[in-house]
Amino acid sequence: MPPLDPTAGTPDRPLIPTLRRFLPYLWPAGEPALRARIVGAMALVIMSKLVQVLGAAYTFKYAVDRMAGGDRGAVTLIVLLVVGYAGARFGTTLFDNLRNAVFEMVGQDATRRLSADVFRHLHRLSLRFHLERRTGAVTKVVERGTKSIDTMLYFLLFNIAPTVLELALVLTIFGRSFGPVLVVTTMAMVVLYIGFTRKVTDWRNALRTRMNDLDTGAVAHAVDSLLNFETVKYFNAEEREAQRYENGVAAYARAATKSENSLAWLNVGQALITSLMLGFAMAWVVREWSRGAASAGDVVLVSTLLSQLFRPLDLLGMVYRTIRQGVIDMGAMFDLIDTPAEVVDAPGAPPLRVTGGHVRFDNVVFGYDPERTILKGLTLDIPAGTTCAVVGPSGAGKSTLARLLYRFYEAKQGAITIDGQGIATVTQDSLRAAIGIVPQDTVLFNETIGYNIAYGREGADQDDVERAAKGAAIADFIERQPQGYATRVGERGLKLSGGEKQRVAIARTLLKDPPILILDEATSALDSRTEADILATLQAIERGRTTLVIAHRLSTIVHADQIVVLDGGRVAERGTHGELLSRGGLYAEMWARQAAEVEQEDEEDALLA
Repeated sequence: MPPLDPTAGTPDRPLIPTLRRFLPYLWPAGEPALRARIVGAMALVIMSKLVQVLGAAYTFKYAVDRMAGGDRGAVTLIVLLVVGYAGARFGTTLFDNLRNAVFEMVGQDATRRLSADVFRHLHRLSLRFHLERRTGAVTKVVERGTKSIDTMLYFLLFNIAPTVLELALVLTIFGRSFGPVLVVTTMAMVVLYIGFTRKVTDWRNALRTRMNDLDTGAVAHAVDSLLNFETVKYFNAEEREAQRYENGVAAYARAATKSENSLAWLNVGQALITSLMLGFAMAWVVREWSRGAASAGDVVLVSTLLSQLFRPLDLLGMVYRTIRQGVIDMGAMFDLIDTPAEVVDAPGAPPLRVTGGHVRFDNVVFGYDPERTILKGLTLDIPAGTTCAVVGPSGAGKSTLARLLYRFYEAKQGAITIDGQGIATVTQDSLRAAIGIVPQDTVLFNETIGYNIAYGREGADQDDVERAAKGAAIADFIERQPQGYATRVGERGLKLSGGEKQRVAIARTLLKDPPILILDEATSALDSRTEADILATLQAIERGRTTLVIAHRLSTIVHADQIVVLDGGRVAERGTHGELLSRGGLYAEMWARQAAEVEQEDEEDALLA
């Protein structure tokens, strides 16, 4: 299954299956306290509606009937009825707010658990998903999905359910007091109201979906552009990026305008239906009053009951739209949860047991796309405690070896073993715990230097961090900073130089202290002086570990126990530095070319000096 593209058009979502998927978060297993809160909140809902319908409406009716009867001696009773009416209205508000207070923890807990599930799953997804995704779009999907939880809970439990209860009470009262005409008319009005609201709201949802897609696209581009602000400046593209973003915002504004204008049609249609119903019902009761079958207070009763019923119905368009939009937003988030991980542990997989660190690639075939094979039957043996360097032209598959060893991807054919254990048969956690890497492009968290070094091992204390920094020869630099290890490194570590970032990466790996080490072109982005300093540090940490060095500059790997030259996804040559030079093959050709380039650079530097 291809990874979810959150920027694609949002499809319509089935309401019931999505809600059924959501119910376990609303009624959590093993949480009796939260379930008790839900039951208590629903009890408060019922009490609120009973007080509102039976208390407020009837006290008002009886007060009006007494006043219409002209019995001025009953003023005390009438005052008590009026006070009771006010008390019933207050009771309704009190129960509603108590309900909100009781239920708030349930909604927040559901949001927390669902958000945590999504976040964990995103980290379980394959590298392919994260390379193809757009960060801004994915975060927007998660943000909308989690925000929709609380509103959906509120409307489902505290708007729709109470409205159904109130409608049942009103119809019962109308049937017993005024006969079937008002019952049938009220039901017809509700059906017409719901049908009209659904039709118009579905139309508005299409407009809103388009609006959200444009909003997601604009935000995704903005995040992508800001993350690559250096590239933007390299190509003088600030105005181009601003214009592209402005075009996206303008398209969103046009869609938002259409969406808001459609709200006017919804409100007008709803008001027309409810006004016609209210006018007919009151006229009918007046007719009954003229025949002596109803009192003046009954007109007030009908008006009060319908007005109270109309209040939640007036929100039905917003409720329906919110629920539909919530279903869409939650459905998109559930799509993230349902996106399968490309690499999964085998059932009952044991942890990796590293006894020496002997790594072997045995006839490995792999390609990122089925049409393009990168590794074509590669066999590579790295004895425990030795250093193996892999060189070759771009596209030969050097960095692919590190990704396969970390099991970011599965080999199509062949096997990769560590101390005789196939890495596909052990748990990913134990595999990655045994491997450390100093990557070509070191990306740091926007946190402190101490935090980034300590990230190498959970639970590391300050002494551990300082020892790792000394081992990576960066402790002196850190101590010269005004805030020391509390110095913040900026977004992606941009406040540090390339060499400083590499040393932080080395310190992080030293703190992890893995038996297997990967150096993936760890010095390719550095100047020659910084590279020479870091090479000494790297060679020091290689001792006693099984090390795979992926290199572009051959001068950095002359010390390796074996050097493997890849070409076209196969092993072209294998041997030590001296052996490969004496053969006069591809490695010797690469060495001569790089030596000529270095000589030319030295001559140019001498001329400039």
